[in-house]
Amino acid sequence: MSKFNRMHLVVLDSVGIGAAPDANDFVNAGVPDGASDTLGHISKSVGLNVPNMAKLGLGNIPRETPLKTVPTESNPTGYATKLQEVSLGKDTMTGHWEIMGLNITEPFDTFWNGFPEEILTKIEEFSGRKVIREANKPYSGTAVIEDFGPRQMETGELIIYTSADPVLQIAAHEDVIPLDELYRICEYARSITLERPALLGRIIARPYVGEPGNFTRTSNRRDLAVSPFEPTVLDKLNEAGIDTYAVGKINDIFNGAGINHDMGHNKSNSHGIDNLIKAMTSDDFKHGFSFTNLVDFDALYGHRRDPHGYRDCLHEFDQRLPEIIAAMREDDLLMITADHGNDPTYAGTDHTREYIPFLAYSPSFKGNGLIPVGHFSDISATVAENFGVDKAMIGESFLDKLV
Repeated sequence: MSKFNRMHLVVLDSVGIGAAPDANDFVNAGVPDGASDTLGHISKSVGLNVPNMAKLGLGNIPRETPLKTVPTESNPTGYATKLQEVSLGKDTMTGHWEIMGLNITEPFDTFWNGFPEEILTKIEEFSGRKVIREANKPYSGTAVIEDFGPRQMETGELIIYTSADPVLQIAAHEDVIPLDELYRICEYARSITLERPALLGRIIARPYVGEPGNFTRTSNRRDLAVSPFEPTVLDKLNEAGIDTYAVGKINDIFNGAGINHDMGHNKSNSHGIDNLIKAMTSDDFKHGFSFTNLVDFDALYGHRRDPHGYRDCLHEFDQRLPEIIAAMREDDLLMITADHGNDPTYAGTDHTREYIPFLAYSPSFKGNGLIPVGHFSDISATVAENFGVDKAMIGESFLDKLV
């Protein structure tokens, strides 16, 4: 019998809590990540008011300097700690895959100087459309359509760009390149980037609408990922007939592997929370695991280096946290974490190599406090032990600490 009948894991995408011990091995626009601190710098520079996460123990997580505007709790309602990444990477897929028990020892390829001509030429030959070479580099997703959207509307050329992540992104105006065509081109791009020298984590379709000076990306984004190279705990749960619910881009990140209920993409963090609550309150979800990604922190504010927007986004999540808790059953467990950092006060626009926070709450808790500092993969081992399935490659369960 499971200790917790249902477990709900919410990833606040990029909400790191301070530089990891190996952060200086990772760079951001030529600057080592050793001084990065997403939550710490937001709290210090623009203030942070997250009373509901503070109540769970966010301010109690061990740090060299306490979070400036997040108080410690003498009697928190949950358990807290921070977790370190083992894998060689600081991207979305690496973080999520390790959270589900994998150790990525060879990072995916990134293309700071743009994609090689061979890839672009193949896409041109397949699609019958030219590629705008000037866009072929790491680019802000909104800036690239501002800069090249007017040209695409005139010529029908493809806007292909990348980012600090191991991704190839294709932006297309929906009135110029129909969605079906865009998806077909992305599927082809996926087929030619499955092995080195261009092993990419994801191909992302980035449709948009509007007129020059007023372009807007739509919710018709589609991510085409590679499947995990080893079974994750999601696979173990699915094989055991246990419900696995995905909210947001989780299904894309794992290429559907191990997921038997997909709640679809999120239009926003708030929409993602709505979808999570919809799953939690469903009569069909009686036993199992839900996995939610809320990406706005990263996509809208981290990469754009907007600490005020990032802070406000954290406030919005915190304000809705009581709704998530209200949807819980007595024997549910809620876990809140992240997948990497993205310090909006830091150099460049890349992710940052940081610890991630971990908060746990259940209405059934009799105790509270700190869990020893561990690793991302410990989450997966805890889920595995709870549901009586084998753990994946790495991770040590802390289930016995949650009482």
